[in-house]
Amino acid sequence: MTIRRAHPIDPAALKELRIADDAGRRMRPVTDEEGGAPLRCCLRRSAPGERIALVSYAPLRRWAAGTGVDPGAYDEQGPVFIHAEECGGPDGDALPFANAHRTVRRYSADGRILGGRLVESGAFEEAFTAAFADPEVALLHVRAVEYGCFLYEVRRPR
Repeated sequence: MTIRRAHPIDPAALKELRIADDAGRRMRPVTDEEGGAPLRCCLRRSAPGERIALVSYAPLRRWAAGTGVDPGAYDEQGPVFIHAEECGGPDGDALPFANAHRTVRRYSADGRILGGRLVESGAFEEAFTAAFADPEVALLHVRAVEYGCFLYEVRRPR
């Protein structure tokens, strides 16, 4: 079994999002009194008392800009939680947010969606292996089922 690496939001993108998000709004930090928000900067849940922000993020747009392609109509943006200040990023290689049903979306190297799959808790590696068996798949987005929010990306193994 090959464990795929979950990629958080890139540190350079996080720096930009902490100034203005992908919808052009200024970040509004809050103290998370209850904890439990899925943080896309470090791929863990927030702890009570941490300073976090809910920002609009366009993951495919940012990936496409770095690869020189145009995602066209698949350029979505949506809400993600991040730490309000710089954090240390992920701690370890464990697959984050894998304790619930998720959607895995497949994208081609030219930024077009190739389909998606509902994945049950514990079946992520199987879903990733099946997706990357298609040579057209360059990138996966793992998303929450309830709200469709982006959680993290998984890239084709090199």
